[in-house]
Amino acid sequence: QYKPWCLMVYGMAACWLLLGIKGFAVIFLHATISFAVAQFQLSLLTWLCSLILLSTLRIPAVEEAKRKWYDTENEYYLLLFTVSVRCLFCTSFSLEYCWHGPAQKSSHSFLWMLAYVFYYPTFHNGPLMNFDEFSKQMRRQEAFSLKTNLSILIVGIIRIFFWWFLAELMIHLMYIHALYSSAPPLEAASYWALGGLALAQVLFFYVKYLVLYGVPALLLQMDGLKPPALPCCVSLMHSFTKMWRSFDVGLHRFLVRYIYVPMGGSQSSLLGTLFSTALTFAFVSYWHGGQSYLWYWGALNWLGVIVENGVKRILSVSVIQDLI
Repeated sequence: QYKPWCLMVYGMAACWLLLGIKGFAVIFLHATISFAVAQFQLSLLTWLCSLILLSTLRIPAVEEAKRKWYDTENEYYLLLFTVSVRCLFCTSFSLEYCWHGPAQKSSHSFLWMLAYVFYYPTFHNGPLMNFDEFSKQMRRQEAFSLKTNLSILIVGIIRIFFWWFLAELMIHLMYIHALYSSAPPLEAASYWALGGLALAQVLFFYVKYLVLYGVPALLLQMDGLKPPALPCCVSLMHSFTKMWRSFDVGLHRFLVRYIYVPMGGSQSSLLGTLFSTALTFAFVSYWHGGQSYLWYWGALNWLGVIVENGVKRILSVSVIQDLI
């Protein structure tokens, strides 16, 4: 009964300890502003508020002020990552608040928002859980089995340490980080070697996220929650659509529920589908930082998804099916 509030207090204390009182105040302020704006129950206003709060992370004067709060760059980047991810959590809660009627407002109180925003396993880097999933699972009473939980914990720890060890090997023996920040070796390499290095980078990114999402996913399971599925191996993927659906499952669910479907999605006209998909990728690019290379990356992914879906539609026509 008191589990959400105990976890909330723990999360707030951990945030205060790691990010300091100023970092804690920034996140608490974001949550308070989001909740206040959500009272108007206008989805457009909620999105406007979320984008404005996200844009404050890119104001040079604000960046410099935040850097002065900490002794190291790592501490500053921890705050930056945390606030970026918290923006998505605040947006999820606020939109769910806008969509639910007065009878359900008790389950969307400010205390529930704090419990959701300060839930510590997903606090710094995710994975992302939409508020409706989080609240349903947190309220659900489940029988506790020490034997089952212990086996999940032991197997989970072994898997995570294996992935972690593999990631460390790639960093120290394959120079994964050093390679892409050094131009001369890349310029001297053949096209075949560059292809291999590109694949190695993608595989390292996958292994890294198995660790980054594997640890919180294990903690979520210990708390009786069902975490989003871990990323699928990138070597098994051959389509843009599958990549977006199965690499970061939590982010995909967020994008579909709060952007793609409300904007019409696949149920609208062809132009409507193109627009809602473009808007989804535009938000992803902006949330990741909004630099020019991210807009190119988003545009190419959007183009890849559109081409794939276009080809699928053409192949589903009965005449083409008969030819095949």
